[in-house]
Amino acid sequence: MHHYTQGKPTRQGHKGIPEGQFEEEQGLKGFFGPVSHLIRKNPSTRWTKIEGPLKPRMYDLVKCPEAEGRQRLFYNSCLNIYLQWVDVQPADKLKGFRSADGDLLYFCHKGKGEIFTEYGLLNYEPGQYIVIPKCIVHAIYPKEKSNFFVTENLNSHYEEPERGLVGRHAIYDENAIGKPDLAALDKRIQELGFPVKEIEVKHAEEITTYFYDETVFDVVGWKGDLFPFTLHTDHMMPLMSHRAHLPPSAHTTFVARDFVICTFLPRPLEQDADALKVPFYHQNIDYDEVLFYHAGDFFSRDNLHAGMLSLHPMGFPHGPHPKAVKGIAGKTDTNEYAVMVDSRIPLIREKALDSVELKDYWKSWKA
Repeated sequence: MHHYTQGKPTRQGHKGIPEGQFEEEQGLKGFFGPVSHLIRKNPSTRWTKIEGPLKPRMYDLVKCPEAEGRQRLFYNSCLNIYLQWVDVQPADKLKGFRSADGDLLYFCHKGKGEIFTEYGLLNYEPGQYIVIPKCIVHAIYPKEKSNFFVTENLNSHYEEPERGLVGRHAIYDENAIGKPDLAALDKRIQELGFPVKEIEVKHAEEITTYFYDETVFDVVGWKGDLFPFTLHTDHMMPLMSHRAHLPPSAHTTFVARDFVICTFLPRPLEQDADALKVPFYHQNIDYDEVLFYHAGDFFSRDNLHAGMLSLHPMGFPHGPHPKAVKGIAGKTDTNEYAVMVDSRIPLIREKALDSVELKDYWKSWKA
């Protein structure tokens, strides 16, 4: 397609928006495809009434009843999204878990502890991603009660994002990856009396349990480039531009075939006087967007706290709340930690979410 203009557009996206007017970005392929910037007289979110299921939704997962193990929140043919709780328990009660359905990406929201894997021991704490490739046995052994936001990749495998012009050490250095420690695992397994003699295997959303006479963690050596690993938000370097606001895709952490995982971290705000400093109004036309709020001050939304989750499906524009636009003037940086899942295939909501939905969320742009 060729690039055209009509009327009075801005020269640069997200900059120089005339006083009293509003920019809306409409883009394909999750900000990587064809895109246009519309300058409107009024915000894109000026609806007065919505009838039907297509609307922005907000959930307070803090109020979600703690299911035994995990509670699925959303799903489609390419992913499952879970909230998972793991309580402290004796080592002899530990069971291994293996997903034959897909790679597992755990994000630790609360708690700390260890994860036993066939490849070695991993440690986790709040703000930590744990990537467990498909069919790898692992057992979570918390030191304190733990809560995870989990995304299961059903039709591909997790890959690193392309770094492009910024180089291979941008976003996170390879040295930031936490690798499994086989010697440490062997030591802990001996200390705990060789636990984990059962494995629950999930295949086609059904669970089968395997039983063993001895611990399943008996690997004495391995080599290769397939293994579980961790990545902490403290070791990630968010891409920044001091002159113009970057799209959410600049904060991509993991890539799958039909969805991406992005991480929003504290960063300085844009410095140019005419730069947009809050997320721009946009239609992410090809993707349903789920945003899990982990910690901090969520400057683009009002009345949020850690443990909440929003759903902004494809088909309608969204953007910052009015109070965020007004309150950004005196700020110099953000202080938020959030995980976003952008899915190319529409997400189906589990009924368990109904009881924790903030029903009037769609009205919040009118405040």
